Amino acid sequence: MIDVMSMTLSNIVAGCWRMAEWGWTPAQRLAWIEACIERGATSFDHADIYGGYAVEALFGEALALKPALREQMQLVSKCGIKLVSDARPAHRIKSYDCSREHIIASVENSLKVLRTDRLDLLLLHRPDALLDADEVAEAFDMLRRAGKVLSFGVSNYTPSQFELLNAATPLVTNQIELHPLERAPLHDGTLDQAQRLKARPMIWSPLAGGRLFTDTGAAATRVREALQAAAEAKGLTSVATAAYAWLLRHPSRPIPIVGSQRLAALDDALAALDWRMDAETWWGIWQAGAGHEVA
Repeated sequence: MIDVMSMTLSNIVAGCWRMAEWGWTPAQRLAWIEACIERGATSFDHADIYGGYAVEALFGEALALKPALREQMQLVSKCGIKLVSDARPAHRIKSYDCSREHIIASVENSLKVLRTDRLDLLLLHRPDALLDADEVAEAFDMLRRAGKVLSFGVSNYTPSQFELLNAATPLVTNQIELHPLERAPLHDGTLDQAQRLKARPMIWSPLAGGRLFTDTGAAATRVREALQAAAEAKGLTSVATAAYAWLLRHPSRPIPIVGSQRLAALDDALAALDWRMDAETWWGIWQAGAGHEVA
């Protein structure tokens, strides 16, 4: 477990993005939640928009079958994207909204449908060009004082965007995309900033949305071969475990999100916690993704 600036998350987070597609009963969803917790993945990643504004309610419905589980888990949610949806008839166009009113209203709704009294972590889902850092800080302070949100962060922010908001209100993480086919955060200052602030980044799409296994392009093929070789050298069969080990090797100490209903996929990620990949293997995978040696 980690504890940084009041944020406590498991080292591997269970992603709930696609829960609305699973077609499960509340009891089946509860069984999945319990199995994640038993494995040590006690943190669950949400966003208000997931499943067309439906996933948080599906999770809350399952949690209501065993409310005591709330004390064994950490709930993460995100807000700030407004989708055109029957669930939100007032939204005229897709847009971003990080106003005080929208943040507070989103949190109140998330608490209601998740059937909880607090979020452990709230993230602003996308950078909003109209974001007023002082107004966001005021909203965060109101929610913190009310005990409705314990910690705050952002998702998909550049270093300068993170710095602007962090100067107004303390942020504990930036949830970003990172994998051997998406290496920009390694070199654009994002992970440098995370390491300097000791604000561990959360990683969405750590397996490139499955492209590490299915993409037949040259870069994905090279990466897959490099990951397979790394896994075999370690005596493992899982390419996914090697991909997670590559992420976990970074000194910013990333926290991957596993967005799958398959518990075997979660086990692949958890297995990587015991593997400190050597630097040359790490650079070999980087090189496979880049298609060239380091300069």
